[in-house]
Amino acid sequence: MTIRTLCITSLLLTAVGRLAMSQTGSTPQDLAHLLGISFPSDSQSTVVLNREGRQYLIDVASKTVREIHAQSSGSEAIVSDKDKQMTSALFSKNCAICHGPDGKGNKSIGTPNFTEPAFQKSVSASEMQTAIHNGKGGIMPAWSGKLTDEQISSLVTYIRSLAPGSKDAGATTGTSTSNSSTGAPEPGQPTPGIYQPGDDVLVSLPTGKPTDKHGVYVNFAHRFPYQPAFTGPNEGATLFGLDNVAIPSFGFRYGVTDNLSVSVFRAPSLINRPIQLMAGYNILEERKGDPLNLMVRVCIEGQDNFRKNYTENIEGILSRSITSRAQFYLVPTFSFNDRRLEQPSGFFSNQIPDVPGVNAFSLGTGLAIDVRPSVALLAEVIPTLLNARELDIHRPVFSFGIQKKIWRHSFTLGLTTSPGTTVSQRAATRAEFLNDPSADTLGGLVLGFDLTRQIR
Repeated sequence: MTIRTLCITSLLLTAVGRLAMSQTGSTPQDLAHLLGISFPSDSQSTVVLNREGRQYLIDVASKTVREIHAQSSGSEAIVSDKDKQMTSALFSKNCAICHGPDGKGNKSIGTPNFTEPAFQKSVSASEMQTAIHNGKGGIMPAWSGKLTDEQISSLVTYIRSLAPGSKDAGATTGTSTSNSSTGAPEPGQPTPGIYQPGDDVLVSLPTGKPTDKHGVYVNFAHRFPYQPAFTGPNEGATLFGLDNVAIPSFGFRYGVTDNLSVSVFRAPSLINRPIQLMAGYNILEERKGDPLNLMVRVCIEGQDNFRKNYTENIEGILSRSITSRAQFYLVPTFSFNDRRLEQPSGFFSNQIPDVPGVNAFSLGTGLAIDVRPSVALLAEVIPTLLNARELDIHRPVFSFGIQKKIWRHSFTLGLTTSPGTTVSQRAATRAEFLNDPSADTLGGLVLGFDLTRQIR
């Protein structure tokens, strides 16, 4: 919202207020609350305007407008105690039945926990405003017509104040959420400028995203490796390969603690039905004040439902936030007894090929950039640096994607040159899998998608 728009809005509100006062006899205090404006007690020339969950200080004398953040001093009190009590009562009356009296949500019906900083970062104030106004998902009703726009805006501000460390929390109370002497976040509060990945993977490359303690996550992955997305005949008629045979995989991840997680993942018979058992530990985390993120994972894969062709893997996942909207990833992976990715000749156990194992090393790199608060662009490349020829890998795997992040779940639509999703198979290419030397080039990109949902 520009300064010009804010000034025009303020003047229009003043005119409407005067007209309403003359016609209804309402008190100035009532009209100020209705119009979303308040008056700081220590100033005769400033007005606070509340719009779309944000608050702006308008100085009439100097003709300036600025947004009030969490670091505003106590003299710039934004919301009076009376207003806060009224909004709290409004939340208790209309929202608490589904979202809980303290805003922590109800897991049985899937309502979010407003006190989680991660949720607050994943949803913008305008998205909250729209959800309250129009309803959402066929479950949450639309409050348009039942609540005024000002009441909806005040609810957005109130919800924003529930997460510790949020700038709206400080703005609502008129106090700062930062350490007064150093400007550093209070202990336990999220560090500003830290990127929040939406999924455990970019497209195939892991992000090392920490789990919640006792959190349960479900992962689905689909790859469509048999038809390139953009080259060949009838691409539009076959929906760029989506009409073709898919390789679907799924798995579960569990947070034993905030740092330790375990998971199980299975890919289908079309890719030799491997089962992967994994444990991971987050050693360093930027959100806890460390200079970067570091997670170490160890796993073992066994093909034919964990009966043969075992591969052991150990990898480090290093990431560093460039800003709060971008993060860089580096993933060195050692695979012992890695195997060339071949298609089985059938679905019986004896039709899954017995392939000799070799030791391999890959070094994946990736980048995630948020182009919207809940939308990220992704890119990754995974070159195999040791024994690539023995594995029939001629070019590095590369992938691109776009990811939508909404609270506890994410959806990624990607283009990739790899049919694999387990640790050892993700570095294998379509050329290796299809025995087609040209299948790992730019023209060999195929569609795939990932879906992750935290169910607890």
